[in-house]
Amino acid sequence: MERIVPLSPGVHAVRVFLPLTLALFIVGGFLIYMCSFTVRFSEQAVVTTFGQVSAEGVVKEPGLRFKWPTPIQSVTLYDTRSRLLTTKNETQQTADDRQIVVQSFVVWRISDPLAFYKKNRGQGATAREQYAKAEEQLTSQLRSAMSEVSRYRLGELFSPQPGGSKIPELEADILRRVRRATTAEGPDSYGVEPVLVGINSIVLPEATTGEVFSRMTESRKRLAAQAESEGQARATAIRSEAQNAAKRIREFARFRADQIRNQGDQEATPYLAQLSADPELASFLALVTAMREGFGRKLTYVMPASMAELLLLTPDALRKVRAGELPSFQGQSIDRALRDTQPGRSAP
Repeated sequence: MERIVPLSPGVHAVRVFLPLTLALFIVGGFLIYMCSFTVRFSEQAVVTTFGQVSAEGVVKEPGLRFKWPTPIQSVTLYDTRSRLLTTKNETQQTADDRQIVVQSFVVWRISDPLAFYKKNRGQGATAREQYAKAEEQLTSQLRSAMSEVSRYRLGELFSPQPGGSKIPELEADILRRVRRATTAEGPDSYGVEPVLVGINSIVLPEATTGEVFSRMTESRKRLAAQAESEGQARATAIRSEAQNAAKRIREFARFRADQIRNQGDQEATPYLAQLSADPELASFLALVTAMREGFGRKLTYVMPASMAELLLLTPDALRKVRAGELPSFQGQSIDRALRDTQPGRSAP
């Protein structure tokens, strides 16, 4: 027979209280989960009591909060960070009856959680379902606001001038219309704030594309002609300025040359007077200068003895030069002798 050993009181207590303790922990954790919620720094919460909500039920500060368990109170958490919504391509008409295909976008965020909840709570209990409804409403408002395109001509949207496009003005006009429609006060408020509206792309149909290219070509030709005209005018001005400067330089050089010539004549006057007083000395100096300039170091000249340069080489002339006297040229004309030394002429 098997022998049954009774459990000690300590072991019996552990077996009884351990499951009970675990059950209490589980129930307590479940109660804490049901009676608390956490709001992140990028979120705001709306707490409803029996389906009713008031301004006191909006929690804007992050942290741990407590509430009555569902169904007494329920919490909807909204992410207040900016969200991006992009529309589909839609055909719009410009002020000059041109067709363009435009794709736009809007950046929006929840600015009033209470108004947002009241506006969209009928679409679902979760924030995701309410976001979807809000985006449908924003898409409708954005499509309606895109009619602002009709206030602008195609040439204003596509300008060849840098910074000449009016697309930024168009985006600002669309943003104002969307804000006017979505930021109404009272029960019609959407509880959202459009932060930014932009145009992703503008596609031109084939016919419109050809017209745009033609207009851009004409504009470029006009700019090129204007630049060429300005360049020619500038070149003419530069040439005129250069000619005037050259004329002034020539006149100044001529004036300066006249001054130097007059100064040289004045300085040479005393020497000419001295030479006029002694014609033979003048003739002698002229012959010396002609010989110095006419004879090179390694050149051979074949000249007649009657040339003026050779008159100083005669024995009689050399003898008188050694004695300190001016040589006599025996009746020969110095002027004639000098003329005979000129190129193309020979002595008689």
